[in-house]
Order: sequence, then structure tokens, then C-alpha cells
Amino acid sequence: MDSQPPANESSPSNTGDLVPFYSNYFWNRVASLIPTSNSILLRKLSNLYRQAFAKTRRASFPLPLPSEFPCSSPNFSAVYVVLEEIMADVLSNLHDIQKSLDFWQSRAEGSNARRAYFMMFERGPVAFVNESRNFVRKTLSEDSAVQHLCQLSSSHMSHRIRVLMELRSALASFLAQLYVELNKRGEDLLKNPEKSLPSLLAVINRLFSDLEASFTHLHAARESDSSSIDGSYSMPLVFDRLPEINEEGSQWTDCELTDAINLVHKNLEKLNSYLSVMVGKHRKPRRMTLYWVRYTCGAVGLSVFSIWLLRHSSLMGSPDIDNWIHDAKEATMSFFSDHVEQPLLAIRDELFDTFRKRHKGVMETEEVQLTQDSLHRMLRNFCDEKVPDNASDQQMLEVVMNRYEKELVHPIHNLVNGELARGLLIQVQKLKLDIETAMLELDQILRANEINFAILAALPAFFLSLGMLTLIRTWLKQDSRAQGRGRIARIHRRLLVVEIEKRIMQYQSYIEQGRDKDAENVFGLLIYSLERLYRVVEKPARTSGEWDLVKQDLIELGMPQQQTSYKLTVTQRLVNVYDCLLPTLKRQ
Repeated sequence: MDSQPPANESSPSNTGDLVPFYSNYFWNRVASLIPTSNSILLRKLSNLYRQAFAKTRRASFPLPLPSEFPCSSPNFSAVYVVLEEIMADVLSNLHDIQKSLDFWQSRAEGSNARRAYFMMFERGPVAFVNESRNFVRKTLSEDSAVQHLCQLSSSHMSHRIRVLMELRSALASFLAQLYVELNKRGEDLLKNPEKSLPSLLAVINRLFSDLEASFTHLHAARESDSSSIDGSYSMPLVFDRLPEINEEGSQWTDCELTDAINLVHKNLEKLNSYLSVMVGKHRKPRRMTLYWVRYTCGAVGLSVFSIWLLRHSSLMGSPDIDNWIHDAKEATMSFFSDHVEQPLLAIRDELFDTFRKRHKGVMETEEVQLTQDSLHRMLRNFCDEKVPDNASDQQMLEVVMNRYEKELVHPIHNLVNGELARGLLIQVQKLKLDIETAMLELDQILRANEINFAILAALPAFFLSLGMLTLIRTWLKQDSRAQGRGRIARIHRRLLVVEIEKRIMQYQSYIEQGRDKDAENVFGLLIYSLERLYRVVEKPARTSGEWDLVKQDLIELGMPQQQTSYKLTVTQRLVNVYDCLLPTLKRQ
């Protein structure tokens, strides 16, 4: 069978899918050109290539198979590899669909103004020009241009939501059926592999046929829909069929098993190519498209700034930039010296050289003592025998003040013949003593707070360093989404557990109502939610040493035969016991 992909299909939706898509395509083309492509050697090389590539792919949610599977048999290994690829690809496609679906639903729930803004400014410059032209035409024709734009946005978003929900429903049902079949046939694959392997491959072939029927129904239901755009439904999906040979009869030969495995690989490639086209036409706009107005304004601003910078550069003969660089260098060095180097040196000197390198203060204790002794002698000479020998300076000062008040009655006469001049000199000496005492106390306070002043001078540099450390810490912790280690990541992981709990209860409700198809769809979405939590919790759980127990609980949540009450108990254990899923201490 020709392995050439359809001409109207686009490449896979993400860069990670380009490698397997085109590698498998190249391998199939090479194999088709070799005459002996059906030889056993070439088949073994093909299986080894796929197994080697599967090992490099990131592990997804574990398959519901016994731990002994796969065994050493090459056929078992090949089947296990293809099962892992199916699970990984389906879950990856479900994730792409869910991201786009969440985006369109959030936009559809917005106000009319928000939806109109999206149609005008968040679909790229071409859509902006077209919608602006239509808006002006509607306005000139006296129609309600705003109402027309809101109706157009509602139709645009609802169409994408319907298509993505149908794609998600089909993939979720396929995933649920595959998971249940593997859980049911796990023991038989070990006990009787000769019959179980062909039966399992036949079941996978039937599941691909059911998936094809679901997509065919999607095309038939939407082909005549007026809201269908861009030829979204012009390319129906057709899978290859497994030949009706020995499916239930005798043991399959190695060639027949290899052909069946290769056919499953081809169907998986077709599914990925088909979904890349369908999801690509209905996916959310890329970040560059959403924020093209901001990016355009930024580019214009950057261009203007570049022109202005060029005019002040040495290329145009202007020394401005060189002067600015020199001034910035001087300012940086001055800031570093004033707020980093000198304060740190002062702190070092205060801590380690206090008793060795103490600078002489403004006022010493000896000078104050000399002034005090001089005042005491002046008071003693003034008082003579008017006070006892053991009188204090305060008592003698009171005598001086009393005498001074009497002398002020006749100031001119007493200034020449009395004791007024001596009283004034004693008061000057007392004032000098008070000033020197205050200066001594101030000097002691300054010496005691030298380290505080040094720390105060270093505060700007400290806060700047603290801000840089905070930014570096946030970048290292990657506190975003559910894969980080901070509070936001913990909240995202706990919300995933809540989502799992809701889907468990919804699944049980559909089972009780007899809505088996809806229950099957919800079970597939439950496996998808478990796989998301499995990926994001692995690293923090390994760090805390809880990964083995968390992994076992997640696997039990995906077992179809487990009781709903037990599953709800497991979800409560996840959020209440394991450290990797607990809220932060601050939140507690």
C-alpha cells in the first residue's frame, strides 16, 4: 500500500510530532522501493526502529497491563510499542483539542464587546482589514454593524466549539474502549499469547473502524452546514483494514503479525495527519496572532527608538551615546562605592576593628574633667568661707546666683567695684561645661550607632539585591502551570484532582442512568485527566519520595472495575496526605 500522505493534509500540529511523522513516512517510502521489503530481516529492522524511537518518547500514563508484560518475545515487544504509541498520540491529540476548546469556550462566555474585539483585533492583520472594511460598509448602509459583528463572532466560536467537542468525544470513546479492552485482556496475553495477540490486533482494527465511522458521521453532519468554513470537511478519513485471515482460527505466523502491526502504525499515522488538519483549522490562534497589535506597536516603537539611537551614535558623528555611557558608568561606580563598598567596609571595621582603630572623638572625657575642676575652683574662690568645705558645686552655684542677682541692682557700679564680672565668668564656665558634657554624650551615641549608620547606607543595594534574588528564585522554581514547585503549581495540581473527582462522579451518574455512550466518553476524559496529573506530579513526587504510592493510586483511579466509593477515597487521600499535592504552609 502506498504510504504517501494525502496532498491536502498539513504537517502535524506541533514540532514534536514532525519527527515521527516524517521519519515513519520516509521509512515506509524506502521500504516500498526495496523489492525484498516483505523479508523477515526488513520487518525486524522496522520493528527495531519503532521500538528505539518509542524509548525516546516521553512516557505517558501506564497501560493497564500486567507488570510482566511485555515478555522477551519480539512480537510482544512490538505490540507493546504500538500500544504505547497509540496511547501517547491519542492523549497528545486530546490535549491539543482541549486547549483549543478551553480557549473558544472562554471567548464565547465573554461580553459582546469582548467578542467583537476578538473578531477585529485578535485574528491577525488580514482579518483586521477585512472586518474593518465590513464594519464601515455596514455602518454606511445604516445597518447595526456592532450587532452583525457580535453575531458573526458567536457563529465563528460556536462552530469551532462544536467541531472540537465532536473530535474530543470520538477520541475519548476510542481511548476508553482501548483502555478497557487492554485491562480485560491483560491476563490472557500472558497465559495464551498465540490466540490473544491476534485477537487484540483484531480488536484494535475494529476500534479504528469505529473511529472512522465517527469521523464519517462528523463529515456527513457538517458537510451541508452553512457555518462550515475553509473546506473543513472535504477530506474524510479512511483507515486500512486488517485482512480476514486467521483472526479466530489457528495461530498467526510472524509475517501476519508483523503485517498487522505495521497496518496499525499506518492507521495511527493517518489519524495523526487527519487530526493535525482538523485541529489546525479549528485551533485557537497562535500567540503571535492574538497579540499582533501589541507586537506591531512594539516593533514600531523599537524602530523609532533604533532611529533615535542611531542619530545620537558615533556613526552619525554624535558623541551623545559615548557621554551617556561614561555618565552611566560613573553613576554606577559612585552608587557601588557609596551604597555597597563603603558601608560594607564600615561594618567590617565596626565589627572587627572597634578596639584597635577607634578614631578620636569630638570631645574626650579628660577635657570635660578639666573644665569641671576649673569651675569648682572658681566657685570655691568666689564663696570663700560662706559655705562649708564639703559643699557641692550646686550649693556653691546657688550662692553665686544669689550674689549675682544682688549685683544686678546696680550693674554699672558693681561691674567696676563689685563681684558682677566674676559672676559672669563663672556662668560662662558653667555654660562651657554643659556644652562639653552634651558633646561627650553625643559622641558616645554616634560611636554606639556607627554600625547602624553603615547598614542604613547599604539598604538601597540590599533591596536591589533582594529584588534580583526574588526574580532568580521565581525563574528557578518555575512557579507556573502545574509543573512548578511553588504555590501556583500546587493549586493547579489540586485542581486536576478536583477535575478527576468530578469525572468519576459523572461517569457513575451516566452508568446509573443507562447512558453507556456518554459514560464511555467521560471515562476516556478521565484517563486523559489522570495522564495530565501523572505527568505534572511525577517530578515533585519523586523529590518528596512519594512517587511510587502516588503512581499506584493514579493507576487504581483508572481501573474500570474499581468501585466509585473507593476511587473517591483515593482522591481524598491524594489531596490530604501526599506532600506534593498539599497546599503551601502559608495557605494552611
